[in-house]
This record gives sequence, structure tokens and C-alpha cells, in this order.
Amino acid sequence: MNRMPVRSLAKRFLLLCVVSLTATVANAQWSNRYPINVGFNHQVYLEGYELPIMANGPTDVAPSPDGRTLIFSSRGWLWQMDMGTRTAKRLTSTAGMDSRPAWSTDGRSIAFVRDDSRETAVVLRDMTSGSERVVDKGMALDPWFNPNGTELAYANLRSGGDLDLYFAPLNGGGAPRVVSEPGLQLRPQIARNGSIVYLSKTRAGGDQVVMRREAGGDAIVLLTGNIISQTRPALSPDGSLLAYNWPGVMGWELQLTSTDRLGAPITLVAQPRGRPYAPAWSADGKWLYYSEADDEAVFHLYRVAAIGGKAEEVRVEAWDYGVPTSTLHVISSTPVRLSAHDASGHPLVPSTGMVRFDGQTGTPYFYSTGTVELQVPAGEITVLAARGFASRPSTVRVTTTAGGVHSTNIALTTLWDAAANGWYSGDHHFHLNYGGQIDLAPRDLIPAMQGEALDVGTPMLANLHNRFENQEHWSFRKLGSGSPMIRFAQEVRSHFLGHVGLLGTSDLFWPWIWGPGYQAYGADDRPNAVPLNEARRQGGLGLYVHPVSSPTPFTDAGLSSIPVALVADAAHGAIDLLEIVCLWSNSVGTTELWYRLLNAGFPVMPSGGSDVMTDIYRTMAVGATRVYVKPEGPLSWDSYMAALKAGRSFVTTGPMIEFALGASASAVGPGGVVKSGRNVPYDVKVHSAVPVDSVVLVINGRSVRSLGVPDAHGHLVATGVVTLPDSGWAGVRVIGPGAEQWPSMASMAFAHTAPVWIGARGSTLRADRQSAARDLLRALDNASGRLAAGYGSNPIPVLTKHFAEARTVLEGLAGTR
Repeated sequence: MNRMPVRSLAKRFLLLCVVSLTATVANAQWSNRYPINVGFNHQVYLEGYELPIMANGPTDVAPSPDGRTLIFSSRGWLWQMDMGTRTAKRLTSTAGMDSRPAWSTDGRSIAFVRDDSRETAVVLRDMTSGSERVVDKGMALDPWFNPNGTELAYANLRSGGDLDLYFAPLNGGGAPRVVSEPGLQLRPQIARNGSIVYLSKTRAGGDQVVMRREAGGDAIVLLTGNIISQTRPALSPDGSLLAYNWPGVMGWELQLTSTDRLGAPITLVAQPRGRPYAPAWSADGKWLYYSEADDEAVFHLYRVAAIGGKAEEVRVEAWDYGVPTSTLHVISSTPVRLSAHDASGHPLVPSTGMVRFDGQTGTPYFYSTGTVELQVPAGEITVLAARGFASRPSTVRVTTTAGGVHSTNIALTTLWDAAANGWYSGDHHFHLNYGGQIDLAPRDLIPAMQGEALDVGTPMLANLHNRFENQEHWSFRKLGSGSPMIRFAQEVRSHFLGHVGLLGTSDLFWPWIWGPGYQAYGADDRPNAVPLNEARRQGGLGLYVHPVSSPTPFTDAGLSSIPVALVADAAHGAIDLLEIVCLWSNSVGTTELWYRLLNAGFPVMPSGGSDVMTDIYRTMAVGATRVYVKPEGPLSWDSYMAALKAGRSFVTTGPMIEFALGASASAVGPGGVVKSGRNVPYDVKVHSAVPVDSVVLVINGRSVRSLGVPDAHGHLVATGVVTLPDSGWAGVRVIGPGAEQWPSMASMAFAHTAPVWIGARGSTLRADRQSAARDLLRALDNASGRLAAGYGSNPIPVLTKHFAEARTVLEGLAGTR
């Protein structure tokens, strides 16, 4: 941990990354649900790390000024617990999700955050009457009363801006902005001595805890770090001490430091499992409260003396809903994804298991392996179920009675039985743990994969800037003939050159990070082809992940959206797979790049990866974007990987495709080879539970035949004949409008088959080859300029030679040499 400003490093890193990461928010497969922050590039991180969560068990505790009660959030409501009886009584009961309470100094009011799944509001509640009023909304967060009780500090964004700090007079009137810096300002706290402490986060990961002795005063940096995702600093009432949760050697720790004498912190709580979450001081400054999730993803409340000692659990002995409750068992014949709501529209959560939030539809969800129990307010309960892409969602409504125990069965209608037709699905880019609220173990992936009908998962180990997490899981394998299969992969992230994934390797590649912006390897002269070729040497596959952010990468403005090293690596034949569908990138733009690689003669096959962080509350489902492959023979790791490499596959965010070319006796599917000729039969079937408005037959990157759209039942069968050129490839592309409906969690429906080759694998037509190579040369020119600018005066003979050799290859294909 460094106690010095990191702005200069963060700004340099920002400038270097912007050429390859710009426009991710605007053009990605998923962009944003809450108000967009223009000063913070990664809206996924902002919504995932900074917005409130909903979980089972107490979080966001606020001790009362007199020390007699606690208010905390659980299951999306606020509860007030008497410290004597340990009975928690529900305070709020609206459809919104309530969290992050703060007490006024006189104990007469609280302020808190209410989340309606589109925006967040700071709400003021009178503790005597129960009346509430909205102070501000948009992305309003983290309320805090000033010591004299006249103002409320909080974070919010204004149109066209990012999160800044505001002070709202409690007697009415406007809320002036008191702290405005680049990036995000969050969690304002005001001590009795007038000191203000807050979080400040840049878009490049340079995060700080900042103190000002007074509003408008000079900033004093108390802490700095990279992607300190769950840090929620807590300022002691007198302003002399700062408690905070921080990543340490043994995992996240609860640490304590002085605000006057900046030195080594004291570790109050350090545990190898669990993450101390949202620390808060008692009003007398003697205790620190915090929450931590157990192995069943249930949060428990703890406190530890400020002078040190053993942490003790503050148990909730009874939960008083204030209304009659009942027990509901939801039963399904298969594992499923579930979402449930009470009569007010408030989300309901099970007694155990992690809850997540779908940012596309605004739906909290959880998984059931067959039966799940819900404690619910008596009345009408609505339950929505889905399972992967191959089933239509199903909704049931049941009316429960006070004190009753009820059961309801939920069944799904299967659109297409993938396994019965020889197809198996995989997600080849997601993360088990990536700075989220709950520390997950590999076994925690199994219910989610089963609930999404996901057969193969390759969670990637990745770095959080200077932290290389979860290496202890590298050797974990869940392989065999059955589903799901899990094997860890690695994401190697030279941010400047582009991120690559290594699948099926036995040894980790080092270094994981290098290039401009990094300290140890900032001038490292190493192309991405090095780890890509290492994957092959170990019998694995190498791919570029979330490659293109722009929908039009070959316009002058879009060329910089292509990773710096990708075209050069492709020209060297180093890329096995390209991640066509990913929630962080643009599927249409990535496909445009892929078409040119195929037309130039580079047989790069498609892959799919969601890039979700499964330990984060606000994250899409694993498998939300995926690839389906058709192995030869029974499903095994080897047969699956062989099919993925060969391109016996299609990628999708929802629609599923069956495609064959040729006469019935000799018809071939994706990855196969068909003879050219006139009147070649084609057979296309599309199955989709989400809307589709375009299904086309593509030959050598051009749409040659519109095939109609699925019927009301979600099926399309299209047959006919087509003339195939002498060389090249054919495929089927499916596109649908953006729709907020399960089972999809993407902003648009998209699917594409791997190529059926014409004549021979990797074959091309001369005119198409030359046109594609010319476009790729334009991209290489752009990348070469960015390469020179990024490395500046640092000598890079290896990269320079790598790019020059790629140019020679492309010029030969373009016919310009």
C-alpha cells in the first residue's frame, strides 16, 4: 500500500489505455442501466462495485447515536435491531431496495439509499412518524449527516458528468457541489472536528481515500491502491482514526490507521475466507461493526473493539416483518434461474445462496437445484424461472397465507434439446472472483452453470492491476464425461496491446501484465503472440477476448477500437479463436473484423465468453454469452476442445442455430468442407426465446439470402439452394432487437455460426482476399501509430520486427508487393 498521490501514474495509464478501450461503454453488447457516468469509462465496474447490494443477512450497519439500536439492510429492506433483545424489526416495505442508512446526530432521522433498478435516491425518514421524502435522485449515494445536523452530504451525478459530492440543507433549498474531481467521489463522511473523508476513484484504477480538513480545503491522500473495489472507509466520530477494508496477503482485511500520523496501519481483522464489508463506527468510537458473508453467501454482523481483540458476532435472534409471513417452497424438475417478488414488487431472496442482479432487465436472481425456500410476506408472490437459452421462461403466481407453508411447482418449455442433437455449450471468459462482495470457491460455480444449462466453463484467472488473485484455484478441475465441466484458464492482459485468453494450459504464463502504463514491465518488448504460442505449446488454445468495441471498426474513427496487436498476431497465424460475443464488446463490430480475417485466409474460429464476475451482486449470468460446439463422440474435455478448435460451433447471446450445406447424404455443418457449385442445398433451423428480426445466409462476409424470422413459437426452418463460389466460406447470422426479457441478458440478440468451408479449410477468393488484406493493412497502420506513440523513445525491436513481418504477409495477400 502506498501513501502518496498516484494521479500522475493514473493519468498516464488512462491516456495509454484510451486508444484501445474508448467507446466500450457506448458500444458494448451491454452498456448501462443506471445513469451513465461520462467521467468513468467502465460502467460495468461502477455499477458492480459502487452501487448497493441486496443479500440475505445484515449489511450496511448504522449504530444509533445512543448505542441502543442498529439499523441495517437485509433482503433489500431496512431493519432496526434492539441491542438488548436482538430482535430486528422491518422499517421499510416498498418495492425499492433500501440500503446504506445513516443517523442524524440527534437520532430523530435517518437517511438512506433507495434503488428502483433504474436510479438511486437519497431518502430522508423521520424516525417518529415514519414519513419519508426524497432529497435527491439519479445516482444519489452514501448519505451522511454533518455534526450539527443542518446538512446532508452525499454523492450524485449531474447530466453529462460523474459522481461528485453535494451538501443538501435539511431545511430545503438547492444542494451545492462541494467536491468535484475527475472520476468518482463517494462515501463522504464528516467528523466532529469538521474533517471530510471520501473515496476518489479514477477510470484507470488509481483509487484513493482523501481527507480535507474542511470543505474546499487541500486534499490529503490517506490511502492509495488499484481497484480497491470493496473499500468503504469509516471515519471515527472524532476524525482521528480511519477504519477500512483492504486487500491483504490473506485476503481482504479490516485495517485501522491514524489520520494525523500517516504510517503503517494496524490490522484489526484478517481472515483467509470472507471479506469484511462496509465497516461502521459506534457513536462513542469504541466499536467497529462490519458484515461478512459465510460459505452459503449469508451475511453475518460482527463487531471488534477499536483497541483490538477478537471479533464477536452480533446475532439477530428474531426477524419481525411487521406483517404476517409465510413460507414458500419453489420446486422445479431441473436446476433453474429464479426471480421472485412480493405483492408490492419487492424482490425476494432465499435463506441461503448468493443473490445477483441482472443489469439488462433490472431483475435480482438466484439459483435453485430443485427446491428453494423463501420466507415471504403473506399475499401474492410471483416467481419467474428460466434456464439458459433453450427454454422459454415461465411465471407462476401463488397466494400465501399468514403462517402457512406453501409449495408451487414451476416447469419450463424446452425450445431445443441441444445435447440430444449433439451440441454442448461453453463460456470461455468469466471470472470466479474479481473484487466482488462475496469470496467464492470453485464449487459455487456448479449451481449457476447447472441453472444456466452450461456444460463447460473456463473461469479465467486475471489480475486486478497489481494483484494476481485466485492462483490457489489453478489446479482445480471438474472434468469427466458429465456436465458441467470446469477447468481454469488465464487472461493475460497487456492492456496496451490487447487482452488474450489461454485455454487448456497446464502452467500459468508469466508475466500476466506488461507494456506502457505498468511499472515493472512498462517498456517490455513482447508481442501477445508469445503467450498465444505458449498456449499452443502446452496443447491449449489462444484467443483475443472482448476484441472490438465499435460497431464499425473499419471506419477512420473505428480503427482504434481494434486491439493494437491483434492484426499483427493474426497475420503471424498466432490466433486460434476470436471472442465474437462478449458483454464488454460489440458483436457486430467484432464480426466485421472476423469476416476480414476469414477472407484473408486466417482460419480463426469463433468463441463466446460473458466476462462476468461471478462474485459481484450486479452481474449478468455466467453463460449470458456463450458458444455451442458439436464434439465428435461423447462429451469430454478433449472432444470439446477439438470441436472448438475446428469450428464445429456457433456463438450466441440467445438464438440457437443449426446449419448444414450440401445434399442430405453428404451435408456438412460448421467446421466442415463442402464442394462449390450451383444449386447447393442449405438447411437452416433457428430456435429463439428472444425476438429476432434478421436471419441471413452469409457467404464470404456478404449477406446473400434473407431466410425469414422465427414464428410465434420461436422456430424457423429455412431450406433452399444457393450457388457457392469456387472458394471461401458460408455461415448464418442472426440479429434481434434489444429486449428486456429473459432468458437473454444482452442488449441485443446475436448469433453466428462458424464457417462451412468451400473447397478447403481456409480457402479464399482472390478478390475477397485482396480486399480484406487492404482493410487489415489500414488497421495495422493505425496500430503501428499507436504502438510508436505508446512506447515513445523506448526501443522495441521485437515488436517492430513482428509488425513489419505482419505487413509483409498482408501486402502479399493484398497483391501490393
